[in-house]
Amino acid sequence: MKMFEARHTMDAPTTTSAENGASGGRGGWFTPYQQPATPPGDEPASPVPAPVSPETAAPAEQRVPPQWAAPARAQETSPDAVLIRRTMAEVGPVADKVTSYFYALLFVRHPELRSLFPAAMDTQRDRLLKALLTAAEHIDNSPVLVDYLQNLGRGHRKYGTRPEHYPAVGECLIGALHQYAEPIWGPEFEAAWVRAYTTISQVMIDAAAADEQRAPAWWCAEVVAHDLRTPDVAVVTVRPDQPYPFLAGQYASLETPWWPRIWRHYSFASAPRSDGLLSFHVKAVPAGWVSGALVHRARPGDVLRLGPPAGSMTVDHTTDSGLLCLGGGTGIAPIKALVEDVAEHGERRPVEVFYGARTDVDLYDIDTMLRLQQSHPWLSVRAVIDEQARLQLPDAIRRYGPWKEFDAYVSGPPGMIRKGVDALRDSGVPSERIRHDSVEELVVIGD
Repeated sequence: MKMFEARHTMDAPTTTSAENGASGGRGGWFTPYQQPATPPGDEPASPVPAPVSPETAAPAEQRVPPQWAAPARAQETSPDAVLIRRTMAEVGPVADKVTSYFYALLFVRHPELRSLFPAAMDTQRDRLLKALLTAAEHIDNSPVLVDYLQNLGRGHRKYGTRPEHYPAVGECLIGALHQYAEPIWGPEFEAAWVRAYTTISQVMIDAAAADEQRAPAWWCAEVVAHDLRTPDVAVVTVRPDQPYPFLAGQYASLETPWWPRIWRHYSFASAPRSDGLLSFHVKAVPAGWVSGALVHRARPGDVLRLGPPAGSMTVDHTTDSGLLCLGGGTGIAPIKALVEDVAEHGERRPVEVFYGARTDVDLYDIDTMLRLQQSHPWLSVRAVIDEQARLQLPDAIRRYGPWKEFDAYVSGPPGMIRKGVDALRDSGVPSERIRHDSVEELVVIGD
């Protein structure tokens, strides 16, 4: 059964400056491939979305469409996937126009939805096409796409997204694609997109409904400490208003009182603590609304909002494999959390940490890491400074390898993650043992 009826005929509405404004943090299905977010921090860093934690993961009985119940084999491509990818190839050169048209349709036809979005939308506009490309890329990869969509559905509860909003989004999405893929568009293309969107939206709706039974849409968290480590990096510690379950290596989205409805992802900088406090490392980036507010404006007593935890860059405690951790900039935050997690489990598995920075000053948390090394003989910490580009973090990985017996974790800016993953593969680490934040998401995380 269709969840919406796509319209074949429509007039192109006009957009206003408010709809085409600046950075956003909200969307329905059209939010980029997660996990979030870097997250962490406004300086990107977290792995391809997978189940988050026992407390927040979707239950086994949650409905998953039968056509996505088993992994598709690499050589199999569904007819719908072919049509969807042809559509994306057609609209790719005019991506910005497609995105603008979509939001214009949505806000003109459904003005009641405008209040769910931030006032300025520059970043939000770019997120639509990234999400479409992600869905198209993984349309035949059931496990990856379902995990992603379930996390997305749960995470979007904090925006106030309701089941009745999805048909409007689908209608306007089809309208925008019809408008800009007109040379190839036909009934078979529309039917393929309707089927795909119906399935996608149902996975998200079901995940949100299941999550609503056991967790709030967001947590309020009071800032209890604000430690400015460098002129543009702060460690922000908050106390949630109720228990907040998460795993070391995960991240959360944060909203400040100064920029309502704009959320950014940040990694937890410690393993779960007995006092329930949460810490985040935040780097203020140029024109970064959320990061700038957290670094330069937030003070003890301010109240933030937290979305649910997400991310799969967590330690598998059922094995004794060594951990190889690459942390660049504020990407050291989740690495520190992973080290604490290993220590708390009483394990003696080797943990090798490479801490990358451009200058000595950027090694703002090196003292903490060296103290951990002093306390735990199984931990080795190496600082890699790239001030004159003489030695970059990926080069150091290759120099000290091979690492084929290690599980690898990479956290930092998108460029570092890409190069780090390549270096790890060159050093013998199988791709399935490399965990990191989704690079697609990192490009929109961190302001």
